[in-house]
Amino acid sequence: MIKLAAFPPPDPLTPTGIFGKIDPVGPLKGDPIAEVGRLIGFGVNMFITLAAIFMLFYLLWGAFDWITSGGEKEKISKAQSKITNAVIGMIMIVGALTIFGIVTGNVLGIVVIKDGQWIFNLPTLGGP
Repeated sequence: MIKLAAFPPPDPLTPTGIFGKIDPVGPLKGDPIAEVGRLIGFGVNMFITLAAIFMLFYLLWGAFDWITSGGEKEKISKAQSKITNAVIGMIMIVGALTIFGIVTGNVLGIVVIKDGQWIFNLPTLGGP
């Protein structure tokens, strides 16, 4: 008769069981709350970067249209409209980020700027 080794049943409440230690998949490792904060910070930084790229592209497009208008009033008017809209969009983005920074940083204390990066301290229930 073959004797099988008796293993104790795995504890379902511990992260190590019969499969060993299971790590999260992807770049998010460590404390989940801190990682969600890092993910939000990354999203805000990507939003700022993409908005700046689109604003610059639209501004240059308006400038190109103005240069190639050949003195036609209608084309100059459309080019001025593009440039004006690009500047207004830039002002709106800066204003929105300023309000966001004041509300989340100074008022709620959720955002801390450290080493040029936004660190989100998300509140938790029953936590510090």
